Amino acid sequence: MNAPLPEVLKQHLIDPEICIRCNTCEESCPVDAITHDSNNYVVDPGKCNFCMACVPPCPTGAIDNWRTVLRLEAYSVEEQLTWSELPAEKALGLNVETAAEAAGPQVQAQESPLADAVNGAQVPPWSASHPYVNLYTHKSPITATVAGNYRVTELGTDSDTHHIVLDFGNVPFPVLEGQSLGILPPGTDAQGRPHHARQYSIASPRDGERPGYNNVSLTVKRVTADYQGRPVRGVASNYLCDLKKGDPVQVIGPFGATFLMPNHAGSHLVMICTGTGSAPMRAMTERRRRRRGQGESGKLMLFFGARTQQELPYFGPLMNLPKDFIDINFAFSRTPGQPRRYVQDAMRERGADLVKLLRDPNAYFYVCGLKGMEAGVLEVLRDVAVQHDLDWPALHQQLKREGRLHLETY
Repeated sequence: MNAPLPEVLKQHLIDPEICIRCNTCEESCPVDAITHDSNNYVVDPGKCNFCMACVPPCPTGAIDNWRTVLRLEAYSVEEQLTWSELPAEKALGLNVETAAEAAGPQVQAQESPLADAVNGAQVPPWSASHPYVNLYTHKSPITATVAGNYRVTELGTDSDTHHIVLDFGNVPFPVLEGQSLGILPPGTDAQGRPHHARQYSIASPRDGERPGYNNVSLTVKRVTADYQGRPVRGVASNYLCDLKKGDPVQVIGPFGATFLMPNHAGSHLVMICTGTGSAPMRAMTERRRRRRGQGESGKLMLFFGARTQQELPYFGPLMNLPKDFIDINFAFSRTPGQPRRYVQDAMRERGADLVKLLRDPNAYFYVCGLKGMEAGVLEVLRDVAVQHDLDWPALHQQLKREGRLHLETY
């Protein structure tokens, strides 16, 4: 009589060497299988159901790693939290066919939960250019030089937001609109470990902040308080905002393979953002401005929210853009003497125009900003669709399937 096969698990792991600790995976997991400490993000093998909801949103691909192990020898959460790199594949003492038979259905992703767990598209627009990702890592970063650093919000406001230009000289750092990079702040944390990278969306188009130059720009708000309003000094944001022209900066990336813009003629962009979430929208807008009249033209519609006009990045340059080029809708929530107004309010006022774009297969929607805005924006899109007799659940799935609804919230 044959002895029963030992149970084998294809264990889901996160690579600590390229993880940038952005928390996207933990927020995406519908069963709370992902957790973290000050060192690592890890997957609990006892909770993970292989739904794969965490894999597409990961900007670096750190989440898409697997090791075949005996279930009784699966790496524990506690063990994973101590890692600085992934372990090598273990020899199980089983041949390939036997290991696969022992693993059975546990290694296969369940497709049905993914559509419900992720609100945005996990594929790029069909006409998007091919992105390069992870060219530079924590172990081999690239050194950029600060080419410019200036404030883009008015002096005297609480929002100290900077436009920072980084030049890469003759070393390639190819990017597309919608991608991001990681900054490695100098120094160590309270435990004496080097600081983890901080992720920032790129605010310039693919041909550079200055056309034809190998540089990129970032939109960085100086962090002086946490989400509860308690005083705190953001490590990376303060480092970046204090940089001077000529300073060296350690950079990793680029990251991101789905939050990309379409390139085909007649494609329309609906951009919805708050604060520094304007960075990718600025990149896309500038790309279209430079390409105006070259076959990529389509409607541009922007919904941009901030506390006040004075705290809105790039307000002056935005006002100088031609009205027949971009349809701009501002929303200010803390203007003295005025009712609070958010991007959702501005969207509802433009519902008749939005529904035309929801119906248009060449319209693409992009949302970037604080996590709290995501549910409200989706609610407005749903309400607008329903008010005009559209089947929102079916339309929502279609937008995701066709790469036409992209969310990047934090």
